[in-house]
Amino acid sequence: MSYQITFYGHGTFGVKVGEYQLLIDPYFTDNPSTETSPEDLNPDYLLITHGHGDHVGDAVEIIKRTSARVIANFEVANWLSAKGGGEVFPQHIGGGHDYPFGYLKLTQAVHGSSLPDGSYGGMPAGLLLTTPAGEKIYFAGDTGLFAGMSLIGEEGIHLAVLPIGDNFTMGPDDALRAVKLIQPQYVIPAHYNTWPLIAQDPQAWKERVEAETDTQVMIMEPDTTLDF
Repeated sequence: MSYQITFYGHGTFGVKVGEYQLLIDPYFTDNPSTETSPEDLNPDYLLITHGHGDHVGDAVEIIKRTSARVIANFEVANWLSAKGGGEVFPQHIGGGHDYPFGYLKLTQAVHGSSLPDGSYGGMPAGLLLTTPAGEKIYFAGDTGLFAGMSLIGEEGIHLAVLPIGDNFTMGPDDALRAVKLIQPQYVIPAHYNTWPLIAQDPQAWKERVEAETDTQVMIMEPDTTLDF
């Protein structure tokens, strides 16, 4: 096993790389898709893609309770530091940094990023993680389709996590086009079925993707884990 992925529903994921536990967009309270509570988790790092409440989620509570280090864009990192204290490491779009768990670069995402109190949240981001073993994991975050996904694909993506819910992000059609641009070995659909407005059929999407590409779709139920 090189890394481990846990899906908590919506856009919330855990990633275990070696001894390090990462938690991405920690939305648990008011998330109807998960039975996990923030008190159940003790991450080493919190990675935040953008400032919306369903992605910042329970970050402040987790920061106050644990020694988790925050990685986010400059504006979100500083906002969380002011709210929860703790140690933050700001990055920005296109910039990467070496961490004990691997090299993390923030990528473009086509979305918004206001924070829960209405303050400016900077630019939304995707996350491109290169593990110490060399696998590349791309969390697109909340985004629409954009041509630059083909450049991300040139990195040689082992696993991509893409939204399919439509309305606020890509829907199934554009997410299929994204798979064709990125050409990952595996893809996990996310950001769907949390509420009726973003209801989708992941099995139907899986069938389309696997019929039209060489990518294998891994549908994850909330609160389940996959080893890669």
